[in-house]
Amino acid sequence: MNKLIIDNKSYSSRLIVGTGKYKDLEETKLAIEASGAEMVTVAIRRMNIGQDKDSPNLLEFIDPTKYTILPNTAGCYNALDAVRTCNIAAEILNGEKLVKLEVLGDEKTLYPNTGETLKAAEILVKEGFKVMVYTTDDPLVAKELENIGCISVMPLASPIGSGLGLQNKYNILSIVENAKVPIIVDAGVGTASDASIIMELGCDGVLMNTAIACAKNPILMASAMRKAVDAGYEAFNAGRIPKRRYANASSPIEGNICNDEWYKETKVL
Repeated sequence: MNKLIIDNKSYSSRLIVGTGKYKDLEETKLAIEASGAEMVTVAIRRMNIGQDKDSPNLLEFIDPTKYTILPNTAGCYNALDAVRTCNIAAEILNGEKLVKLEVLGDEKTLYPNTGETLKAAEILVKEGFKVMVYTTDDPLVAKELENIGCISVMPLASPIGSGLGLQNKYNILSIVENAKVPIIVDAGVGTASDASIIMELGCDGVLMNTAIACAKNPILMASAMRKAVDAGYEAFNAGRIPKRRYANASSPIEGNICNDEWYKETKVL
């Protein structure tokens, strides 16, 4: 199967995982390993990756030479804060400019603030950042973010942490069909079947955190998500059968040897 290409780097896994909400950093490490993910996203405003010398450092558990560390702007509610956070991340990560941009509208819905997201994306792209951007499932907004220069568009499946799964597959289909950059669905996945359904639509990948970290067994769920993403991607490429209103026999009817004459000869009738 083709590999996922982000910022000219190829990835065998199409699953991206977050690092929040686990009980400790050891569980974080084990779940990420079980997921098979090669890209790991980190909330710079919440997780220590070196900015606090007196606190446990995630990078002591997650090897940055093995994983792509994707800093994100979770917790930002305006463009200025998001841009500032991305610059802090670049400073911590030795000038790396691959970032996940998210600018939220409010604390209750955690929906993207579209206006501030567009504003931040324009600034960051001009500053040379490689922006993967969290957005709504609005196809027009997704295309505008692509036109600004974002290298990946990440529409939500449903609200962050809701576990509701994909709520508007037709919008996601429209985004996928019109995109020239990778479409990675971000937020709202609850279980493995949600991830498969997303991948069966032709999406390039899935990003999740809560679905794994808050499962009863995060490590087992991480393994399930790994298989689900692979299965959905393979199913999309295999090509599903068309849906029908009526049955369609799997065995041919013509040439059936079990005709009336055969029954008479064998004295079955």
